[in-house]
Amino acid sequence: MAQQTVTKEDFESLLMDSFVDNEPLEGAVVKGTVVAIEKDLAIIDVGLKTEGRIALKEFGQAGRDGTIKVGSIVEVYVDRVENAAGEAVLSREKARREESWVKLEEMYNANERVEGTIFNQVKGGFTVDLEGAIAFLPRSQVDIRPIRDIAPLMNVLQPFQILKMDKRRGNIVVSRRAILEESRAEQRSEIVQQLEEGQVVDGVVKNITDYGAFVDLGGIDGLLHVTDIAWRRVNHPSEVLTIGETIKVQIVRINHESHRISLGMKQLQSDPWDGIEAKYPINAKFTGRVTNITDYGAFVELEPGIEGLIHVSEMSWTKKNVHPGKIVSTSQEVDVLVLEVDPDKRRISLGLKQTLQNPWESFAEKFPVGSVIEGEVKNKTEFGLFIGLEGDVDGMVHLSDLDWQKSGEVALEDHNRGDIVSAKVLDVDVEKERISLGIKQLAAGEASAASEAGGEPGGIRKGAVVTGTVIEVNDGGIEVRIADTDMTAFIRRADLSRDRNDQRPERFSKGEKVDARVTQYDRKTSRIQLSIKALEIAEEKEAVANYGSSDSGASLGDILGAALKGRDSN
Repeated sequence: MAQQTVTKEDFESLLMDSFVDNEPLEGAVVKGTVVAIEKDLAIIDVGLKTEGRIALKEFGQAGRDGTIKVGSIVEVYVDRVENAAGEAVLSREKARREESWVKLEEMYNANERVEGTIFNQVKGGFTVDLEGAIAFLPRSQVDIRPIRDIAPLMNVLQPFQILKMDKRRGNIVVSRRAILEESRAEQRSEIVQQLEEGQVVDGVVKNITDYGAFVDLGGIDGLLHVTDIAWRRVNHPSEVLTIGETIKVQIVRINHESHRISLGMKQLQSDPWDGIEAKYPINAKFTGRVTNITDYGAFVELEPGIEGLIHVSEMSWTKKNVHPGKIVSTSQEVDVLVLEVDPDKRRISLGLKQTLQNPWESFAEKFPVGSVIEGEVKNKTEFGLFIGLEGDVDGMVHLSDLDWQKSGEVALEDHNRGDIVSAKVLDVDVEKERISLGIKQLAAGEASAASEAGGEPGGIRKGAVVTGTVIEVNDGGIEVRIADTDMTAFIRRADLSRDRNDQRPERFSKGEKVDARVTQYDRKTSRIQLSIKALEIAEEKEAVANYGSSDSGASLGDILGAALKGRDSN
């Protein structure tokens, strides 16, 4: 076989062809020439062995209106140098995308706005065309507030802010909300500069919440708090305002850093608390309306903007542990008495029970001491009975006033809750709200003992010294039966001795005899009060008077010893 000879010119030609074949065009954007147009395809030569085909629609408007013609120079993306059909695989869209990425990265790094078009809705948001590059617009970044209808924003060229770019993954995230907030901030700043505290302006109620209303002041919102709507109590802003309503407000406060504006309506009216002490003097009676009820009382509106509190302790003479809601109701008209006015703290204390007659005063007028009444046993305690009386008040029968013959504890067993009993009124203390009753004082022959001088049974009179036999001992004191009578008396713990250490009921025993001084005797009610302490004090005074003074050098013990010796010898 004859050997083929390769000339120098042939070698150079083959070398150049190899350079063309191996030129790294794949994945690059290159310029090409439109060499033909077939139906909806453009045939483009980019200097490869074969041409490539690109659909005219990839050229956008230029492909649709005939701008792309034979001879036009266009930029295309080389996807593959040659496919199975031997043609170059080209793309105009990928070329536009590559161009856009370079441009967008520069704008993203410079924190510049970009323009794009929302063209489709996807899960969680929308897709935006940024001149060929596709970006994701999250639903939360569409507007400042949630938007219901996206249609007016579709296919409209508008600005966006790039939040994140990742070319390796092909991800771009944009925001329309950031643009709006920036524009709004500039607008708010400009409007705030024109406003001053104390200025009166018109605004439109934009939104109503539980705590107030947002008012549009012409591009910026101010908060009208519920407490600044009116001087009177407003439970909810919707009671006074409606959305879309135009109102006149005063600018109460401006925060120039946060652009927050506080508004007020009540500030445009005169303060009803001015001169409050003259309008509502103490002990004056007024009629008001219950506006609110709490655990500790009820608020009563005396006039719009002026409320007073009826404390639970001032609501009823007799209902001490009852919730205010069981005594008054919301919107009820009530008569109240002014108890206290504090203009600095803007507080008025009111009384409800003071407008009604004190039931203890009424009882004292109708049933003076010595009167006989009838009532139901409401409660039994270790120290006596509580009797329900007229006027919804209670009276107490002490153990010592139950029976002449029986001890208090034994006599107490004769009575049960619900029993109807008769008793004599022994004492009425209006201030302490106490009524003392006696049952034994109604017994026949209660003071039938032989009378001594003065007509008192058994010689009993105030100041007299009597001897008694202990018949009952309890924590509160001792009960004794007075000698030569059928009368009993109760000696309280504090009256058992002058010495506090000896004021112990347990040092006495049943059957023991004790001397005591009569400190009180009511002949009408046959009520007796005895005191051992009073007797000791009286004897000490008498001893000092009769046997000398401690100033003479004798001790008090010596003096008392002499006095007792003298008493025993008699």
